[in-house]
Amino acid sequence: MTRIFVYGTLKRGCHNHAFMAGQQFLGVAETVAGFTLFDLGGYPGMVPSAGCGLGVSGEVWEVDDACLERLDGLERTSEGEYRRQAVALAEPFAQAGAQAYVYLRSVEGFPAVGSAWTE
Repeated sequence: MTRIFVYGTLKRGCHNHAFMAGQQFLGVAETVAGFTLFDLGGYPGMVPSAGCGLGVSGEVWEVDDACLERLDGLERTSEGEYRRQAVALAEPFAQAGAQAYVYLRSVEGFPAVGSAWTE
């Protein structure tokens, strides 16, 4: 099982949440400071942002290997759009941490939306 931090369309109530079917919701969470969300046209991208004083809000899930494979496909990790990597989380998940999908392409021309994504 893998802990995944989701911050966009995979969250409960959002349009890609069906990808999380059968997985275990662990709670609402926030990354430590140092990331910013960008609106990429209907979905967000979380990118490292040195000096940013905000964390990104989202949810922590425990997912099985089959779900992780589906998520990697959705996030186009093999195509270099996102990379799944470890991220530090604030309490109550600070000790456990999680992996998250970090956007790898240029965000030039896309609006920053700060620390929270809503559909």
